[in-house]
Amino acid sequence: MAFIKEESEDVKIEETFTVKQEDLQEQTDLIKDYEESKEEEHHVKIEDKTHLETDGVLKVRDKSCFTCTQCGKSLGSKSKLKTHMRIHTGEKPFTCTQCGKSFNQSSYLNQHMRIHTGEKPFTCTQCGKSFSIRSSLYRHMKVHTGEKPFTCTQCGKSFSDSSNVKKHIMIHTGEKSFTCTHCGKSFSDSSYVKKHMRIHTGEKPFTCTQCGKSFINSSNLNQHIMIHTGEKPFTCTQCGKSFSTSSHLKQHMKIHTGVREYMCLECEKTFITAAELKRHQRIHTGDKPYKCSHCSKRFARSGTLKTHQRIHAGDKL
Repeated sequence: MAFIKEESEDVKIEETFTVKQEDLQEQTDLIKDYEESKEEEHHVKIEDKTHLETDGVLKVRDKSCFTCTQCGKSLGSKSKLKTHMRIHTGEKPFTCTQCGKSFNQSSYLNQHMRIHTGEKPFTCTQCGKSFSIRSSLYRHMKVHTGEKPFTCTQCGKSFSDSSNVKKHIMIHTGEKSFTCTHCGKSFSDSSYVKKHMRIHTGEKPFTCTQCGKSFINSSNLNQHIMIHTGEKPFTCTQCGKSFSTSSHLKQHMKIHTGVREYMCLECEKTFITAAELKRHQRIHTGDKPYKCSHCSKRFARSGTLKTHQRIHAGDKL
């Protein structure tokens, strides 16, 4: 009898376990159905909100929209509006400790500081040239791609960025609305005036970290640095000769094209570069700026002076 009782106990446990398993499965199915119904309900609510346009999301958006009272521009946050307002007030709370120049945003100051530190974290993958700001790298990349999407409507000349085409158009209109307060010279762009003013103030904020030589603008510094690095990124496709600046390459290309755009008004002789024309004009003016330190004889060209000095040095010509 004891055996039978023990067996019935096992059957009861097995039945109980089976029932619990079924209950668990039923609960799982119920949870799954509940979650699916909630998800469906969620989508219905979103649809209803979209159709009725009475959802709280739109109200939140309205609340988070901060509008400038000066120009009507809308900003996404109060801090962004505060920063934007500095354009109208002229406030520039972020000042460079090196040269005293001020900015209306801290990010602009951080970018500016790279001029003094020489930091150039943005590098071109094509030629390895580095830049202090990302936008300069983007503009530079168009040199490799040849992309010039901005075209002058007057002459059809194309440019890699919109600012350059705006400046170029002023050549046709003759507009020069920015004037130097020292000498009255006018310019088509405010940045040109700022650079020009350094001639009067003597300011040279761009310093070479290699030799300490300072320059009026960053482009002159970049050209100078290539003396130390030996970098010559601009190569002639005709003969393979390389140059440190694009302007030197353009002048060189005239040798291959035969373009002689500089003409002497005295004898109508033409030259490839302005420097060659200037040297030639000394024949007509009698200007002889190069003086021999041995005999005080004067010459119109430095090359002629060097040749003459070999006589004093005892060199055979």
